[in-house]
Amino acid sequence: MRTATTIEGSGGDWHEIVEYVREAEKLGLDMCWVAEAWGSDAPSTLGYLAARTDTILLGSGIMQLGTRTPVAIGQAAMTLAHLSGGRFHLGLGASGPQVIEGLHGVDFARPLGRMRETAQVLRQVFSGEKISHSGEHFTIPRPGESRPMRVSIPPVDVPIHLATLSPKMLELTGEIADGWLGTSFVPEGADAYFEHLDSGLAKAGRSRAELDICQGAEVAFVDDPDELSGVLASRKKELAFSLGGMGSAKTNFYNRAYSRQGWQDAAAAVRERWQAGDREGAAALVTDEMVLATTLIGTEDMVRERLRVWRDTGVNTVRFYPAGDTLDERLTTLGRALDLVRDL
Repeated sequence: MRTATTIEGSGGDWHEIVEYVREAEKLGLDMCWVAEAWGSDAPSTLGYLAARTDTILLGSGIMQLGTRTPVAIGQAAMTLAHLSGGRFHLGLGASGPQVIEGLHGVDFARPLGRMRETAQVLRQVFSGEKISHSGEHFTIPRPGESRPMRVSIPPVDVPIHLATLSPKMLELTGEIADGWLGTSFVPEGADAYFEHLDSGLAKAGRSRAELDICQGAEVAFVDDPDELSGVLASRKKELAFSLGGMGSAKTNFYNRAYSRQGWQDAAAAVRERWQAGDREGAAALVTDEMVLATTLIGTEDMVRERLRVWRDTGVNTVRFYPAGDTLDERLTTLGRALDLVRDL
């Protein structure tokens, strides 16, 4: 398995963030994804990291549809690819209505069609050819006096990874993407994702081996299983937020993902409590099993076994969110996790 991590620049210590990535590179980490969400934009951070690192792959995890035109996304991706010496991977996602409509004031509707057309335009942009697209969502060039143009940046190959959760989006990922950035992943319930990914792959005449399956999870170590309950308590609150507070009152893709993997009743109950304002009650409904199934938390033996399960399920790249209150603690956790992957 390839190894990765994700960073966010939202209000953090930039010096510490950069040092984390530089030290992770020295530890042998393969890739760093940079999140955008509703904080710092990804391309600015990635450009700085490209200048401060040498070998680690860099990716946007994710840039959001609707916040930029397809060509603007392509220009940023090509610029980062050249700045990094070919180390950049483009991660795209639809985000959700709360961020896209509530923060950016852009229509969230029909993300499936916009994602497909965006990828089609991007392939033209990366190739250096003149850009001409006539679709339901984008028309380039616009009717009138304009003619097709090409960007002046030299052509460059940029792998496209899609962050998707819903069945139709997963199918599109299998059909058109180089990689899948997944979350809320339970290996034992992986068919809820792979069924749709494989359907898309079949449409394109491809196999699972041609798609990078990248899954992320917090990694944290305890010396004794009896210590788990304390560690899991705070994680239950975080999962309750994902199940109850992410997205809008009507649209929560994380809740739907957990529901498809066997926790429909629990996910619905957590969301109901959260939406009613009972945050503690929502967290109390999250079980130990729900947290452990989607994270890499436990003794070294427990984490090693979970990594083996992830690998055997089909995960190509494991994306670590290492626990720790300080930079040294996070790097120590990351180093232990990397050693376990190498042992596999």
